Amino acid sequence: MTAALPCLALALLCVLRAAAEVPVQPGFDTQKFAGKWYFSAAASNCSVYLKMKDGMKSPIVTISFTPEGNLAMKLAWPLPDRCQRLELLFQRSGQAGHYTAAQEKKELRVMETDYSHYAIVHEIQHSERQPSTALQLLTREEDVSPQLLQKFEELIPAMGLTKAMLAVLPKSDQCTAAVS
Repeated sequence: MTAALPCLALALLCVLRAAAEVPVQPGFDTQKFAGKWYFSAAASNCSVYLKMKDGMKSPIVTISFTPEGNLAMKLAWPLPDRCQRLELLFQRSGQAGHYTAAQEKKELRVMETDYSHYAIVHEIQHSERQPSTALQLLTREEDVSPQLLQKFEELIPAMGLTKAMLAVLPKSDQCTAAVS
């Protein structure tokens, strides 16, 4: 057990260092970012995600911002037998485009966006048992261009993830009514 502690401490430092180096969209504009998005692709080392990724379909996400600048996210996630609704609230950190959810121990950064076509979002789940990292490609339209997907795939190794962890999520009209 005592031999594992230095390794655990080193791993934690690496995760913290990696989180500190994740860029945030310069001049992030909440008004332009708000609205409807589709999860078009994701890569993550989360064990639950890795077990489910091949059967996942693209959820629809509605993003809004509170008067305090917090990010509110409503998801409509297609499951085989129903449409699962989730609501998440991330508090604004000191930097626009960087948000935290204290109870879930999550950090979310909008790394890059053009606001009208795509956004690349980085998420870290801080967990004592199994910390995880996710990279997500959000698009305003259901279909993702090959060029945008290639750009996203090129970022995966830089975030400590592998292409084997990538899922390009097929679209589904199953939850369309849930966000209308």
